[in-house]
Amino acid sequence: MRVVIQRVSRASVSNEEWGTNSIGLGLLVLLGIEEADDAGDIEWLTGKISRLRVFGDESGVMNRSVVDVAGEILVISQFTLHASTRKGNRPSYIKAARPETAIPLYEQFIDNLRSESGLSVSSGWFGAHMQVELINDGPVTIIMDSRNKE
Repeated sequence: MRVVIQRVSRASVSNEEWGTNSIGLGLLVLLGIEEADDAGDIEWLTGKISRLRVFGDESGVMNRSVVDVAGEILVISQFTLHASTRKGNRPSYIKAARPETAIPLYEQFIDNLRSESGLSVSSGWFGAHMQVELINDGPVTIIMDSRNKE
């Protein structure tokens, strides 16, 4: 699993059919799932995301987690995080999980993140065309991959 995490002052995702989901202060998490991912990847990432200290303390030092600041989290599936651009100019998405694998993992990821953080976790709609708006606060953007665990 690969995630791009952005500290935001606000973010939203919208779709013509499903409407809009939005958050205030918190984290926007773009989630890419590959075929080899499993519950262990979910456990590792949701724990790291919940405890990630990217919010400022009283001295302005990034020393607080989203849980510490009682923030919110918005998770959006994004298979393009597994794009390979090795050959040619058209990205290949062969590593991205097919929907029958990805959807249950996406839903489990959101459930685990809710349980791990105890916070409000909103989401986009798997496989839908969405518009994402955000105010990246800092800016702070972190990339994590459960295969590398760094």
